[in-house]
Amino acid sequence: MRWRVEFDERAFKELKRLGAVERGRVRRFIDDRLLASGSPRSHGKALSGALANLWRYRVGDIRIIARIEDDALVVHVIEVGHRSEIYR
Repeated sequence: MRWRVEFDERAFKELKRLGAVERGRVRRFIDDRLLASGSPRSHGKALSGALANLWRYRVGDIRIIARIEDDALVVHVIEVGHRSEIYR
Protein backbone atom coordinates (compact mmCIF):
# COMPACT_ATOMS: atom_id res chain seq x y z
CA MET A 1 0.00 0.00 0.00
CA ARG A 2 1.20 3.51 -0.79
CA TRP A 3 1.24 6.69 1.22
CA ARG A 4 -1.19 9.42 0.25
CA VAL A 5 -1.38 13.13 1.00
CA GLU A 6 -4.52 14.88 2.19
CA PHE A 7 -4.84 18.64 2.53
CA ASP A 8 -6.76 20.37 5.28
CA GLU A 9 -9.17 22.95 3.82
CA ARG A 10 -7.06 25.78 5.24
CA ALA A 11 -3.84 24.32 3.82
CA PHE A 12 -5.44 23.91 0.41
CA LYS A 13 -6.46 27.60 0.41
CA GLU A 14 -2.93 28.59 1.47
CA LEU A 15 -1.50 26.50 -1.36
CA LYS A 16 -3.79 28.20 -3.88
CA ARG A 17 -2.61 31.64 -2.65
CA LEU A 18 1.02 30.84 -3.49
CA GLY A 19 2.45 31.94 -6.80
CA ALA A 20 2.46 29.52 -9.71
CA VAL A 21 6.18 28.76 -9.35
CA GLU A 22 5.99 27.99 -5.62
CA ARG A 23 2.80 25.97 -6.05
CA GLY A 24 4.51 23.89 -8.75
CA ARG A 25 7.54 23.29 -6.52
CA VAL A 26 5.32 22.11 -3.67
CA ARG A 27 3.39 19.75 -5.95
CA ARG A 28 6.60 18.31 -7.44
CA PHE A 29 8.07 17.85 -3.95
CA ILE A 30 4.99 15.96 -2.80
CA ASP A 31 4.80 13.79 -5.92
CA ASP A 32 8.49 13.17 -6.62
CA ARG A 33 9.93 12.97 -3.13
CA LEU A 34 7.33 12.49 -0.44
CA LEU A 35 5.11 9.93 -2.13
CA ALA A 36 7.80 8.22 -4.19
CA SER A 37 10.15 7.58 -1.26
CA GLY A 38 7.90 5.25 0.71
CA SER A 39 8.80 6.95 3.99
CA PRO A 40 7.61 10.54 4.59
CA ARG A 41 9.90 10.89 7.60
CA SER A 42 13.02 10.60 5.44
CA HIS A 43 12.52 14.07 3.93
CA GLY A 44 11.18 16.06 6.86
CA LYS A 45 12.01 17.12 10.35
CA ALA A 46 10.02 16.50 13.52
CA LEU A 47 8.88 19.65 15.27
CA SER A 48 9.04 20.16 19.01
CA GLY A 49 7.38 22.27 21.67
CA ALA A 50 3.82 23.35 20.98
CA LEU A 51 4.03 21.76 17.52
CA ALA A 52 5.20 18.35 18.74
CA ASN A 53 3.85 15.37 16.76
CA LEU A 54 3.96 17.45 13.57
CA TRP A 55 6.51 17.34 10.75
CA ARG A 56 8.02 20.12 8.68
CA TYR A 57 9.04 19.87 5.06
CA ARG A 58 11.20 22.51 3.37
CA VAL A 59 10.58 23.48 -0.24
CA GLY A 60 12.76 26.53 -0.83
CA ASP A 61 11.28 29.31 1.32
CA ILE A 62 7.97 27.48 1.62
CA ARG A 63 7.23 25.24 4.60
CA ILE A 64 4.73 22.41 4.75
CA ILE A 65 3.47 21.45 8.22
CA ALA A 66 1.92 17.98 8.35
CA ARG A 67 0.76 15.22 10.65
CA ILE A 68 1.84 11.70 9.72
CA GLU A 69 -0.73 8.99 10.37
CA ASP A 70 1.12 5.67 10.20
CA ASP A 71 -1.90 3.40 10.66
CA ALA A 72 -3.71 4.91 7.65
CA LEU A 73 -0.57 5.70 5.57
CA VAL A 74 -1.62 9.35 5.28
CA VAL A 75 0.36 12.57 5.40
CA HIS A 76 -2.21 15.16 6.47
CA VAL A 77 -1.06 18.66 5.45
CA ILE A 78 -2.17 21.24 7.99
CA GLU A 79 -0.43 24.43 6.81
CA VAL A 80 1.51 25.68 3.80
CA GLY A 81 3.25 29.04 3.79
CA HIS A 82 6.35 31.17 3.65
CA ARG A 83 8.94 30.42 6.30
CA SER A 84 8.64 33.89 7.85
CA GLU A 85 4.94 33.42 8.61
CA ILE A 86 4.30 29.71 9.05
CA TYR A 87 5.28 29.28 12.71
CA ARG A 88 3.28 32.24 14.04
